[in-house]
Amino acid sequence: MSITIELPHVGESVVEGTIGKWLKKPGDTVKRYEPLVEIITDKVTMEVPSPVDGSVVRLLAEEGETLPMGAPIAEVATADSPEGAEPETASIEIETAAPDSPGTTGYLLKNVTPVGPTGGAVVEIEEPTGTTADAAATQPAAPAAPVTPAPAAAPPAPSGSTRLSPAVRRLAQEHSVDVSQVQGTGLGGRITRDDVLKFVESGPATAPAAAPARQPAGETSADGEETYITVTPVRRMIAEAMVKSVSEIPSAWSTVEVDVTSLVALRASVRAEFEQKQGSSLTYLPFVIKAVVEALKEFPTMNATWGGDKIILKNRVNLGLAVAAPGGLIVPVLHNADQLSIAGLAAAAKDLADRARTKKLTLNDVQGGTFTLNNTGALGSYLSGPIINYPQAGILTTETIQKRAVVIDDAIAIRSMMNICLAFDHRINDGSEASGFMAAVKSKLQKMAPGTSIY
Repeated sequence: MSITIELPHVGESVVEGTIGKWLKKPGDTVKRYEPLVEIITDKVTMEVPSPVDGSVVRLLAEEGETLPMGAPIAEVATADSPEGAEPETASIEIETAAPDSPGTTGYLLKNVTPVGPTGGAVVEIEEPTGTTADAAATQPAAPAAPVTPAPAAAPPAPSGSTRLSPAVRRLAQEHSVDVSQVQGTGLGGRITRDDVLKFVESGPATAPAAAPARQPAGETSADGEETYITVTPVRRMIAEAMVKSVSEIPSAWSTVEVDVTSLVALRASVRAEFEQKQGSSLTYLPFVIKAVVEALKEFPTMNATWGGDKIILKNRVNLGLAVAAPGGLIVPVLHNADQLSIAGLAAAAKDLADRARTKKLTLNDVQGGTFTLNNTGALGSYLSGPIINYPQAGILTTETIQKRAVVIDDAIAIRSMMNICLAFDHRINDGSEASGFMAAVKSKLQKMAPGTSIY
């Protein structure tokens, strides 16, 4: 029997995908669940597996070609396929959470490679989980199923036959790792990012004196003055998303200075107890999240999208948190953030960030955001001009906390100060709404002081 592989549906908002790279060619044998092709969408970059054991008959789409979801992309013949038999259609379904239960996960995504501001993933499909956002807020992410290590005597796969995801390949190159020496613990013995990192940590002490500078591969001009880098499908989608945001959203910008001296004292007063109880550090982020989500409830038009002839208010506060993950920026979503305490927000934010950096996000984790928060201050930024995460109504950045001389009651005092910066859709909100929202965030942050409960 011969079957036709279709481009899988990965969510209602994803209508098309681009063939990034074929991992098999006509004539190659393929096992069930073995990846056939890398597909790039505006949400995720995923490896599509074969649903059967067999061999690739032909490819129905070229690399770089963009197709609608459900379009045929390849034919695979099973071992018992009679010659000349008409191929059957095989759809690969990837479950996601139902709209009315945004905290429920679908399939576990591993080896996540971020794709622009909406995030993305290289997908390995496992059994569905039942973890909810509320559970994630109170307990760490469930550990991956234990993998029985291969016998020590088993020879490593030769480097020529070791297939790696792009993210793992880049990581191995950055650390000058010979992947033939790495024991894979992934599906079918595949080498994962964690395998490479463990090898680096436990590997030989001898390493290059200095890591070579990361120079993008590209074509150099005849005079040697310029290097031309081919735009990848991922980079193209990032560019398109940025252009769409800037060209379609008439954005305005506002900055407010916040005195967070009392907040600094509050964090200092509860930090030790929290870290002892939770086993993790307490940053300023959950305090800011709490202030932002409470302000969004007071100014619902900031938690909205433009619908042409109507403004669409979002009844849930699903806060996107920009995370610097390996490979680039990703914005996982903290669903129902307004229902959590400061301590709950700390646990949930850490869980999302950890899973983003260890490439264990679900598709649901990068969908459904209604407003975005970006902590550029963690990198020392003093003032930012963020670009709105389309089609949301706004994005807020928090800047670095600095001690400054300020005037209080006609006297000069040293205070801990922080700037917050808002970019907002001027079709939905005018300056009065934006200023009111920023004033609310400022007021809530300045009211946080020793004695404020974080639970």
